[in-house]
This record gives sequence, structure tokens and C-alpha cells, in this order.
Amino acid sequence: MKFSEVDVEIVKEYANAYDEDSGLLKIILEGAKSRVKSYTGLSDDELDMHEDITIALLVICNEMFENRVYSADSSKANILISSILDSYAQNLL
Repeated sequence: MKFSEVDVEIVKEYANAYDEDSGLLKIILEGAKSRVKSYTGLSDDELDMHEDITIALLVICNEMFENRVYSADSSKANILISSILDSYAQNLL
């Protein structure tokens, strides 16, 4: 599945969320897509070429949905997501 094909219904299914969560998931999806784009520096077309980025997007959406608090129990980033996004990042210093 391509990055651009991910919609609220797919995120809802991945997160085991309810229909009433659709509004929140729309906001989360938009924010997660923006985060992936800014982190990697890739365009939508470039992101569509890498299916593993779609998995990273879904995991980020699920994390945002499940952990809706300001503070987190762990300050460590998900190593799988970091490694996927890092492998495509063009704007790392």
C-alpha cells in the first residue's frame, strides 16, 4: 500500500478504533503524515515508492491515538520506526 493511499478507515482498522473516533483519527493521520514528510524530506511521490514507510505511518498514528498525554512513560523512540524513517531521510544533519 502506498503512503498516499492511507486513509482514516485504514488507520481506524489498524488501531482497532471505533467509528466515533474517526474525527480524531483524521487529525492524527494528517499530523503523522506531516511528521513523516518533514522528518524524511521526501515528497508524496517519493514516499509512495517505499511501502515500509506506510507501516511506519500506521505505527505513528497508533502511538498518537493510544498515547494522548503530554508526558510519556518512556523517552525512547520506537527503534523500528526510527530505522525505517532514518533510511530514507534526506535532510539529516
